[in-house]
Amino acid sequence: MKLSESFFYTLREDAKDEDSRSGNLLVKSGMIKKTSNGIYMYMPLGYRVLKKIENIVREEMDRAGAQELEMPHLLSQDVYKESGRLDNFGPSMFKLNDRYNRPFALGPTHEELFVKAAAMKIRSYKDMPFNLYQIGNKYRDEVRPRLGLIRVREFSMKDAYSFDIDSDSLDKSYQKMYQAYINIFNRVGLDYKIVKADTGVMGGSLSEEFQAITDTGEDILVLCDTCDYASNIEVSKCLPRKFEKEEKLSKQLEETPNAHTIEEVSNYLKIPGYKLVKTLIYKTSDDFYACLVAGDRDINETKLSKSLGSEVELASFEEVERITNALVGFAGPIDLNIKIIIDDEVLNMTNFVVGANKTNYHYTNVNLDDFKYDMVADIKNIKEGDICPSCGKRIYFKKGIEVGNLFKLDTKYSESLNLQYLDSNNKLNYVYMGCYGIGIPRIMASVVEQNNDEFGIIWPLSIAPYKIGIVVISSKDEEQMKYALDLYEKLKNSGYDVILDDRNERPGVKFNDMELIGIPIRITIGKKISENKVEIKYKREEAILIEYNKLEEELKRIMEEK
Repeated sequence: MKLSESFFYTLREDAKDEDSRSGNLLVKSGMIKKTSNGIYMYMPLGYRVLKKIENIVREEMDRAGAQELEMPHLLSQDVYKESGRLDNFGPSMFKLNDRYNRPFALGPTHEELFVKAAAMKIRSYKDMPFNLYQIGNKYRDEVRPRLGLIRVREFSMKDAYSFDIDSDSLDKSYQKMYQAYINIFNRVGLDYKIVKADTGVMGGSLSEEFQAITDTGEDILVLCDTCDYASNIEVSKCLPRKFEKEEKLSKQLEETPNAHTIEEVSNYLKIPGYKLVKTLIYKTSDDFYACLVAGDRDINETKLSKSLGSEVELASFEEVERITNALVGFAGPIDLNIKIIIDDEVLNMTNFVVGANKTNYHYTNVNLDDFKYDMVADIKNIKEGDICPSCGKRIYFKKGIEVGNLFKLDTKYSESLNLQYLDSNNKLNYVYMGCYGIGIPRIMASVVEQNNDEFGIIWPLSIAPYKIGIVVISSKDEEQMKYALDLYEKLKNSGYDVILDDRNERPGVKFNDMELIGIPIRITIGKKISENKVEIKYKREEAILIEYNKLEEELKRIMEEK
């Protein structure tokens, strides 16, 4: 591509409405353009990056034996009603009616349609295994789109679905996708971790996420340097602490005026936060629960939902005050007429402090035999520095961007949509399914988050919009232009991905643009061409002068080494 004849622009100033480094750089380099909140255009350079990522994904999926198809984006809401998921999406689904007032939606996900596609083939156990995938757009009405391409309303996604006769066969299909994902993320140059995750609304028995490590990430990853433990904080097990043994005392009612928070009560009673047990009241669709954790811990709502088998949300202030007959901040388990769940760490505590269900009062020296509880579970968030659930050493946190996920769905969707097959004994069984997703724009954003400096983007060779950029110091110099055009055509004919900056601009502008858009290899043709020499530079390494006729040899070396 010759820049003098192309649609090419960059911005000198930072984007005012981008809240991430990647979003700012992608806009500034002319790769994407926001059209409305959470919706972007992909300009020619950005589109090339997107397509290169897609091609890597496609190559690895095909190599793993998956077959590509294309699904519609406009879907009847009936398919989601049939699987029982229409209400689960709630306001995150874009809904519309056609001219006959029939309800449709812009597809947020396609499990149901893949099941319908698979049903066209599956009759007996001999028809499996197989894997189908697509690369296409998804639509979700995010409450707060942010972080550039990381959380948007319209995005490109690769979603694949495997179909198997049983869990052992599913495990083999899952492992093929697992390896394909490793190949993909290695090829695009990401620094990533594979972590255990919540199955969420997808359901099933197992979920793992490929998380790009970056400070911009929305997810908290729990990691251990000593062993290979890696988990999303949402599902990370948290081992209960062991506390110093104390002789049990009798509970006492203590006035704690205007002490609503753990910190205020701790300061007023002059005790550490872990000696308090806080009571938070949650509700499901049909009941209320008092949930107890140590005062220096937080409730993990994902774990709580799993324990109750239902989605949960915090009760409102009005509901808490009605249940406890006290202001918010004074709830406790004693004489409380709702079900009580205690975190397993509370089992190790003695002589702790709880709210008294009376405004401005707490009980001190409370023990487990002072109240009844209905369930014990690990419902707390793990904290940085806690014990690793796997090896007993200390864990640490990193932030991550979820770029890919894998689910063992088992028979969840085949049961709801009646996808069955006849086994060798002529008996009907439900099909086992796996689901495998990759966010293409998220990969693009994550690579930029991990590979940038004050000058711009530093693309890996595998997905750079162009691998080589030729910069002509003076486009008015006939000798420089002759060599540049000859080299440009020669490299193109040799199969190289090459861009020629032949604009009538100052050299500084050209160099800045090449660094901003992240072209990995820069060849500069200037005055030294009269001595048959050109300058070559790889990324942010030092530029070197080489003989013009040795350029291709040097390019091959760089391509092989880098």
